[in-house]
Amino acid sequence: MRAVWTALTILAGLGTDVALNTAFSSEPRMPQLKAASHLRVQSVAEDNISVYFTADNLERTENGQVILTGDAQVRRIDSVAKGDEINYQQDSGDLKIRGKGSLIRDGSIIRSDTIDYNINSETGHIDQPTFMFGGAGGSGNALEAQMMSKDHLRMKTVEYTGCPCPAPSWFIRAPQVDLYNDKNAGVAKHGVLYFKNVPILYSPYLTFPLREERKSGFLMPAYGYSSNSGLEFSVPYYFNIAPNYDATLTPRYLSKRGLQMQGEFRYLGHSYNGQLVGTYLNNDKKTKTDRWSLSAEHNQSIGGGVGFAYNYRRVSDDNFFRDLSTFGVNQASVNELLSDARFYWSGAKYFNAALSVSKYQTLQDEESWYRRPEYDRLPQFELHGVRHNWNGFDLESHNYATRFVMPYYKGSLPAFDQYRNTRLAPNSTRVSSYSTLAYPIIRPAWYITPKLGLHLSHYDTDWKSVSDIAQRNLQRNVSRVVPLYSLDAGMTFERDTSLFGIDSIQTLEPRLYYLYVPHREQNDIPNLDTSIATFNFSQAFSENIYSGGWDRIANANQLTLGLTTRWLDADTGFERVSLQVAQRLHFQHQRVFLHTFAPHEYPPERTRSDYLFGAQAALTDDFTVRFDAQLNPETRDRNRMSAGVRWSPKRLATIAASYRYERDPRAFDNPRYQFSSDDEDRTKEQLSLTTQWPLTNRVYALGRMDYSLQEKRSTQTILGFEYKGDCCWTGRFVVQRYAVSAQKSNSAVFLQLELSGLGSLGTDPMSLLRERIVGYESVNPSIPEKTTFERYE
Repeated sequence: MRAVWTALTILAGLGTDVALNTAFSSEPRMPQLKAASHLRVQSVAEDNISVYFTADNLERTENGQVILTGDAQVRRIDSVAKGDEINYQQDSGDLKIRGKGSLIRDGSIIRSDTIDYNINSETGHIDQPTFMFGGAGGSGNALEAQMMSKDHLRMKTVEYTGCPCPAPSWFIRAPQVDLYNDKNAGVAKHGVLYFKNVPILYSPYLTFPLREERKSGFLMPAYGYSSNSGLEFSVPYYFNIAPNYDATLTPRYLSKRGLQMQGEFRYLGHSYNGQLVGTYLNNDKKTKTDRWSLSAEHNQSIGGGVGFAYNYRRVSDDNFFRDLSTFGVNQASVNELLSDARFYWSGAKYFNAALSVSKYQTLQDEESWYRRPEYDRLPQFELHGVRHNWNGFDLESHNYATRFVMPYYKGSLPAFDQYRNTRLAPNSTRVSSYSTLAYPIIRPAWYITPKLGLHLSHYDTDWKSVSDIAQRNLQRNVSRVVPLYSLDAGMTFERDTSLFGIDSIQTLEPRLYYLYVPHREQNDIPNLDTSIATFNFSQAFSENIYSGGWDRIANANQLTLGLTTRWLDADTGFERVSLQVAQRLHFQHQRVFLHTFAPHEYPPERTRSDYLFGAQAALTDDFTVRFDAQLNPETRDRNRMSAGVRWSPKRLATIAASYRYERDPRAFDNPRYQFSSDDEDRTKEQLSLTTQWPLTNRVYALGRMDYSLQEKRSTQTILGFEYKGDCCWTGRFVVQRYAVSAQKSNSAVFLQLELSGLGSLGTDPMSLLRERIVGYESVNPSIPEKTTFERYE
């Protein structure tokens, strides 16, 4: 019969012989144990650690040695030793483990037939060990191992892998590997990375993490190709400066451009956080200029509801992203960079305020129309107040005071030569206030909300700074007072029905929205930040057809009619089908227009707005369709239209197609709008097709194609393949071609080998695939995070 657990308690201040005599007395006293609610790392003083023995046979020699044979175990709270035979010397703490030995510390297991170990100094020697680490899940074997200290293990002739499979797809082979547990670092000297038993990477000094924690060292190198920059190769180095600070320095070599240095610094404090990112390319081989970018962000909480934040973004030239971007249209389509700083206060219950400055860098495309810069706001003050359900009333007030400054024109278009070093629009100071009072009445089946608003604004505009506009003798100081009245009402009806044989609930949701806004002359008011709002189901029930700062407030005496019907699954509430329709009825002609002085704009006289149609349907759990349209009721022309279908029959199998059309917004309400060479038609019409589809059990095809019918060219094409390895690896090959300007395109190639538990070789296209492939999923699910209790015994 197996011997029962026998406890040997070694306590500070008590002799070891006393502890042994007590343990072997005729009436042993067992310590009281209690169950723990969960696994946790215990903290016990070094001079007060109990030792527990168990074995089939246990004896003590006269020189103080304990001999355990037959399934022997020596347990402490910080380690466990097992073997066929264990000799323990209580004076020195030496353990000699022979036959099927194992040593368990911090979730890591080392196995060998010969283990010499000291439980006090936590040092020792092991012959031909195999090891498994609980923190990162790594494993391997060595010819011999030397425990230098509690946190330092040195092994000779080592094979290490982070792949938990029985036959790992990759491993690192090195003549010497040092594992530093306190630094979470493994160091392989003259290490060679093997993939499928083929050496693919050599490093004289290779580091890797032991746990899922940050550590300083080189990250996996990245490489790729683009037609603009040529072959790319980069080797990032990560600096784990402190728990709340880190940095990454990345030399990036571009064969057609030169060496670009990239750096990132991140920080996090109790009341602040931020990051600093920059790149620098000295003497670009193509442009013969220095190319750089800089981005800085900071958020600071001062206390008492007061805070500060800034965001700074600048690049060296207009073509920086077009020439040097890695992930295509994600970066190449950037045409404005905003820098701003903001003080804010939210210490009151119903009020908040902010003081900010904003400045833009507008990136021009020399092959397209000139893009007028945005106004800089130097500065802007805002005060907001909101109080809901005040005796049934909802009150809101939004107040702004802004100084708008237009940058000087520095373009090179011949038609604008007369404006060089002048402004294309006047500077102006705008003070505005919009306050509303609403009384919502909401019941289970209906609601009605009357609302009264008052918009006050004053403009101080320097018209004389722009010569061609000053000739119109516009007033410098203009004030405007506009009341707005609205009534919003809706109902919801339900009935039980069936759809495709499935029990369903159908709703019918009519909605009426009446708006009255008296006309105010606005010819002397500049357009500082206002544009035509996108006409959709949300905007159809809003107070103004213009968005932004409301430099134009359209007169209105109109009624919006809307109707929505839905089919919901009776058991789950899942929306199977949704149909919507809406239209505005105008009882007076529109008299306010965005481009007051545009010579080609003719005010339309329409009594009805465009029709809005919308439909969505989940015909099955795997197949969905959608359709939205905005149609002119008089000409039957479309102003906007979009449609899409998506089929996802199983995981990693998706096909999606979409179509989008949008007429230039300036021609929405005026089909007679005429475009000039300096004011080209900006209508957009595009087809898109994306897919992720299995070709075999291991090979998956990826693709996206965007084609502009307006420009008669492809704006983006992605073609790729993923190979799902047998264990712990995935291969990806992706080719992308995308438009970087009105006339030019760039091509990029991504080749990646992902080794689970180690990292990736090559440029990572995952962010590109997730953003551009509808419904994309990784073919290789991530390995669950390991813990120190992964192999708890």
